[in-house]
Amino acid sequence: MAEYKTPTSEPEFHANFAQLKPRMNSTEALYESSRCLFCFDAPCIKACPSGIDVPQFIRQINTGNTTGAALTIYEANYFGNACGKVCPTEVLCEGACVYTEQDMKPIEIGRLQSYATREAIEQNKKLFGPGAPNGRKVAIIGAGPAGVSAACELRSLGYEVDVFEAKGKPSGLTVYGVAPYKITNEEVLAEMAYLEAQFGFRVQYNQPITSRRELEALEESYDAVFLGIGLGLTNPLRLPGEERANCVGAVEFIEQLRQRHHQMPVGRKVIVLGGGNTAMDAASESARLGAEDVILAYRRGKEEMGAYDFEYDLAKGVGVKGLFNVAPLEIVGNGKVEGVKFIRTATLNGEVQLLPGSEFVEPCDMVIKATGQSKQLPFLRLIPGLQIDSKGRIVADERTGQTTNPKYFTSGDARNGGAEVVNAAAEAKATARGIHAFLSAGL
Repeated sequence: MAEYKTPTSEPEFHANFAQLKPRMNSTEALYESSRCLFCFDAPCIKACPSGIDVPQFIRQINTGNTTGAALTIYEANYFGNACGKVCPTEVLCEGACVYTEQDMKPIEIGRLQSYATREAIEQNKKLFGPGAPNGRKVAIIGAGPAGVSAACELRSLGYEVDVFEAKGKPSGLTVYGVAPYKITNEEVLAEMAYLEAQFGFRVQYNQPITSRRELEALEESYDAVFLGIGLGLTNPLRLPGEERANCVGAVEFIEQLRQRHHQMPVGRKVIVLGGGNTAMDAASESARLGAEDVILAYRRGKEEMGAYDFEYDLAKGVGVKGLFNVAPLEIVGNGKVEGVKFIRTATLNGEVQLLPGSEFVEPCDMVIKATGQSKQLPFLRLIPGLQIDSKGRIVADERTGQTTNPKYFTSGDARNGGAEVVNAAAEAKATARGIHAFLSAGL
């Protein structure tokens, strides 16, 4: 029996997808901030990819200086509100909290972070502004966490910035690819509007850059080009029957869910193929949409999954079942999905071995492939001199983000192969300063 009833309205959808990190009120924030020990050599700072001064902003909240707390956060991470909700804080800042060494609940750093930044957004606090114009222009391709963070930093340094976004909304995965129970579209778009108003960069939506001619136009009109293009669609499995109706990619499934909410159809019995965090999200989302049975199938053992433990626990908590040491051979059915043919596996010396004669069919009416995302190689090959590594990642200087084509810089998933929103934001800020150093040297 399904853990959740199928939602038929927006209120029912939001009830099923209630926020994992709900917003604190002022009393909760005061109490939680008072628990902080304000460590001198704070491990939570070191655990944050963007290096937010966590004890500082918590102290500011505790003394009633919420605006100051927001400033401390945003100075380190322009996606401060979103990261407070979507970051895997359990394994980053909160995972490093000294309370964990005493078997005590760590400080709820993520919720405190979102509390302070949300107040700044709603009160439209003026924390930043563009720097003095320097006469230089930078084009940014992609309005995701990397592109927007680079835009903010470049504007603070005095550059004119135009962002070209292929879709109709900003923020990349935070709008299109993060589970709805982690953050709402309204929260993401509110932070984006706030940053646009603070820094004054321009975003051109529904403006994909797809041809060599369009790239040449950017190269001629701008002093540098930043690639914040992220990753592409779900990788195909290249299995027989993959084209059947109701066999979908996890990235595409989650994107549609974020836009359609309760109007998103789901199967009665869903099999999710994969063992990463995206697989956990797709499985949990299927259950919350009312699927009666959700199975997470992975070719290795449970302990070998790439997903964080807390993400797997979250999926199990909504009724998702695990099926381990199985590899898919075929998506079976007549026109539409009716099941998955598996073969059992064993891991020997780190390698997956198929066990002959162990094939079986697990019935289902929907398959979600959480098998990683493709790299945007056709587009990247349009840029002369741009080096790409064996895994399809853009090769760039680790410190400056400059690629092997000197006019192009990059950060985020296109460069690191796929990481967290906070990694993209932190890398992009550093890359913006790399652009500044490069263009300043040429004056």
